Amino acid sequence: MAQTNSGLFRQVKELLFGPARDPFSPETRQHIALMAFYAWVGLGADGLSSSAYGPEEAFKALGTHTHLSLYLALATAFTVFLISTAYNQVIELFPSGGGGYKVATQLIGPHAGLVSGAALIVDYVLTIAISVASGVDAVFSSLPAHWQSHKLMVELGLTVFLIFLNLRGMKESIRVLTPIFMGFVISHVLIIVYGVAMRGHELPTIVAQTLHETSALSSQMGWVFVASLFLRAYSLGGGTYTGIEAVSNNVQVLKEPRVHTGKLTMFYMALSLAFTAGGIILLYLLWNAVPSANGETLNAVAFRSVIASLGLGSGVSFTLLTILLMLEGALLYVAANTGLLGGPAVLANMANDRWVPSQFSSLSSRLVTKYGILIMGLAALLILLWSGGVVDLLAVLYSINVFLTFSLSLLGLTLYWWRHREHPHWALRLFISLVGLVVCAGILVVTLTEKFFEGGWMTVVITSAVIGVCLLIRRHYRETSAQMTKADQLLSALPAHPVDVPVPLNPDAPTAAFFINRSKGSGMHTLLWVQRLFPGIYRNFIFISVGAIDTQSYGGEGSMDGLREAVHSSCDYYVNFCHQNGIAAKSYEGYGTDRIAELTALAQQVQQDFPNCIFFASKLIFVHDNWLTRILHNQTALQMQRILHLQGMTMVILPMKVE
Repeated sequence: MAQTNSGLFRQVKELLFGPARDPFSPETRQHIALMAFYAWVGLGADGLSSSAYGPEEAFKALGTHTHLSLYLALATAFTVFLISTAYNQVIELFPSGGGGYKVATQLIGPHAGLVSGAALIVDYVLTIAISVASGVDAVFSSLPAHWQSHKLMVELGLTVFLIFLNLRGMKESIRVLTPIFMGFVISHVLIIVYGVAMRGHELPTIVAQTLHETSALSSQMGWVFVASLFLRAYSLGGGTYTGIEAVSNNVQVLKEPRVHTGKLTMFYMALSLAFTAGGIILLYLLWNAVPSANGETLNAVAFRSVIASLGLGSGVSFTLLTILLMLEGALLYVAANTGLLGGPAVLANMANDRWVPSQFSSLSSRLVTKYGILIMGLAALLILLWSGGVVDLLAVLYSINVFLTFSLSLLGLTLYWWRHREHPHWALRLFISLVGLVVCAGILVVTLTEKFFEGGWMTVVITSAVIGVCLLIRRHYRETSAQMTKADQLLSALPAHPVDVPVPLNPDAPTAAFFINRSKGSGMHTLLWVQRLFPGIYRNFIFISVGAIDTQSYGGEGSMDGLREAVHSSCDYYVNFCHQNGIAAKSYEGYGTDRIAELTALAQQVQQDFPNCIFFASKLIFVHDNWLTRILHNQTALQMQRILHLQGMTMVILPMKVE
């Protein structure tokens, strides 16, 4: 009955999420790797979608001095290319991905990396929340007012659907959302080009008026006032630049050559964002867009005016505007997907450095970081419930952390090029990094100052809380690792050399089968315990080890070979130790993303080969056990004991005390 239920569960799982992928197959890597176009869709949607709210925030901050928006459009396009160019350096220096977290960690220090990583985690959660909320706002702005009460439920449902799509696989989610992305790009290019062309003859007049009004304003209020007003608007429109770092965080998923693909993706992203954001600000100015009293977005106001000039009639104009806003809202939904691509990648890198639970670097059978996807999605759902989907509040929380990460990354690059002045192009790269640092740090300071009491303080609290939890986790792992290292040094020092004629195995004799991992101290602890508890009982010692394929082992060239070598070397040590001490021994090795499934399959094979076997495993027992220690350490031994007992096999867990 248990096997029948297991088979049924597996069939349902494959139906929902797709069949398991073979991580050792070259075709698998080719299938899941992203070409520049798909990377632009999956990772660039976040940046491009910010044109739905970033330009509006900046334009509204100008108040009645809308003539300054001409400078704002130019500054926006320039800043997009500046940050993108700087992040091309990140792609070059870190072709295995990691983005802002890796830059800060390796070029500044581990704690700077922690701050950047924590900011990115919060940022990607907010990417999901604000993109879904903004998208629903854009769509509902063209619907009857009494529908507004359903917005939050729609946002929650759409977020759950995104989680499901990403659990099926990264490329699958992108393919589903590609038509929406391209619909947005084509429609917005057309309306921006048409809108500017229709009023293009007014540009010389507008430029002259802008220069005149700027001069008049500076005469009345002073240049300091003009500069402050412009910089405030420029900074509060900082949400426009979000998402630029997403490519550098996910270089490892791009097609080879990764650096070239990453730079091409970054170019697509920068060009599309600069054109769209700058073009929309120009439309505001040319078509005299003013905030609507009925809650319409400024984009909707500007687009309505442009479409009305076509003279197609109210019915057709309303339909075109609705389609345009639907595509805008749908693109924001595509952008939310970036949070479920980038966030788990950051968590995986931080898990490898022991800042977060190691499970976040695990891969599912579909080769996605399922725990990262689930935690990011759940956090986004909670943020939506807490904020009620209010975009203005989320935008404040969002932009602060974006520019905190930007600033740390650009500081790291500035330090790097100053230390590597022997590079032939160091001066230019240092200049780009330094200018980018000044711009991003300035936007961060202004945004934090302006919006601190409007919700900015919440960003500081949330990010600080994430940093605090990460510090506790890192301390626990370091203390545990120090004790395990002592055990390894003590127990793995026992000699283990191959012998010419090992003791032969007797399949019918009593057999002890050990589940082992990379810690030799843990494995030898279990082996010596069995010898003490059951002296002379077991004639065969079998060692079972599974190399779990995670983001670290699947992330680069040679990593899989390194995993095989580590597992094989560990098994050889135990087998040689037994042979040297006159004990018959053999090892069974397996590899896969699901350690439990692989161990179960190997245990069944051992049971067939050695019918009189009993399985043994060790488990860390902490003096101060709590919910955190149970989360930070996998419960493989307990899970295997339950599975084997259900299948009629005997397993004993031996404790290993940890202070």
